[in-house]
Amino acid sequence: MGVRPPKRFAPLDAQKQNSHGAPLLKGIIFDVDGTLCKPQSYMFAQMREALGIPKSTDILDHMHSLPQPAQDEAQTAIRAIESAAMIEQEAQPGLDELISYLEGRGVRMGLFTRNFDAPVTHLLQTFLPGKTFFPIITREFRPPKPDPAGILHIARAWDLEDGADSLIMVGDSMDDMVAGYKAGAATVLLSSKDNEGLEEHEYTGVAIGRLDELVGMLEEGFEERE
Repeated sequence: MGVRPPKRFAPLDAQKQNSHGAPLLKGIIFDVDGTLCKPQSYMFAQMREALGIPKSTDILDHMHSLPQPAQDEAQTAIRAIESAAMIEQEAQPGLDELISYLEGRGVRMGLFTRNFDAPVTHLLQTFLPGKTFFPIITREFRPPKPDPAGILHIARAWDLEDGADSLIMVGDSMDDMVAGYKAGAATVLLSSKDNEGLEEHEYTGVAIGRLDELVGMLEEGFEERE
């Protein structure tokens, strides 16, 4: 795990022994596409085709570099692709189980995504009605992932004196792992065929195959891999 010691958090089950004297978990931040819903990776090829850019070019960086009115036109094209894809969103296996568990344990939940707000709202209303996520950091926030600024913004909104040190970032991409690690949070990778090899990256604290695998980890006491 690089130069930083592995993160540990006390069991959320107060009856369990906290043998390491680990700190309390103060919140979890989730990515959206590929994390709360199944990956819709085809969107990125469509976006790059619409913008006329290669795979090596970051989509958001390119859009923000454009002059007006080209920037607004690019934003409109990308949002149209996302809006079409959001109708086909599918919840990740274990989503409801994990979120209901965290809600029952009183764990604060936030979102940090490179999506714009409409697909995020659609997902929450469709699969997680009545569940509370705050703050919700979308594309309008700059700088975007992999910069850790969004995570630190959430930590400040939660009035955490230790920054993101007592938080977990859950995502499915390198951007998520980099942002979480650099913010000082623990990191959890939701593994898939789209991110093979990322499980062993030094910024990945724990890799899981389903969201509800986190329930047992948090109940017993969370530990990143050595």
